[in-house]
Amino acid sequence: MSEKSEIVQLGAEVLRQKARLVDDFNGVKFRELLDVLQEAMQESNGIGIAAPQLGASWQIIIVASRPTTRYPNAPEMAPVVMVNPRFRVVDSCLLKDWEGCLSVPGIRALVPRYRSIQVDYQHANGQPRQMVLENFPARVFQHEYDHLQGLVYLDRVETNQDIISESEFFKRIAA
Repeated sequence: MSEKSEIVQLGAEVLRQKARLVDDFNGVKFRELLDVLQEAMQESNGIGIAAPQLGASWQIIIVASRPTTRYPNAPEMAPVVMVNPRFRVVDSCLLKDWEGCLSVPGIRALVPRYRSIQVDYQHANGQPRQMVLENFPARVFQHEYDHLQGLVYLDRVETNQDIISESEFFKRIAA
């Protein structure tokens, strides 16, 4: 993890590695990383972030759907820190919608994701938790979860025709 909490960009090895499980919930590095993740997500107008995006190969994500300049129509949701998450599909309907990524700036793509999922994870204190996510928050989770598996959203597009520049994306949503 860099000291400046710089978001690593596509091409960095850590984005293509499977992140390791967190087993020490009291460690100083773990606690510091949680703070840095929150800060980096806020500073970059993100709606979610994964530890590998800060160069830390640990299974930690934050899902924080909210309206931002990058996602003006996102629903409001309190940020949730999820450690060692996994999920199962509740509704197997796949919906395609636009995604971008802090680690892949300047590009948007139509990505198919499950509409509804059940997430099992550990809270930052290690306690097991569970929640059902639907629609946009489910999409955010699946996007961030992919980072823990060494994937980026571009790996999920069905055709290169579904990839556009971010400037073109904003023209389309403004129309």
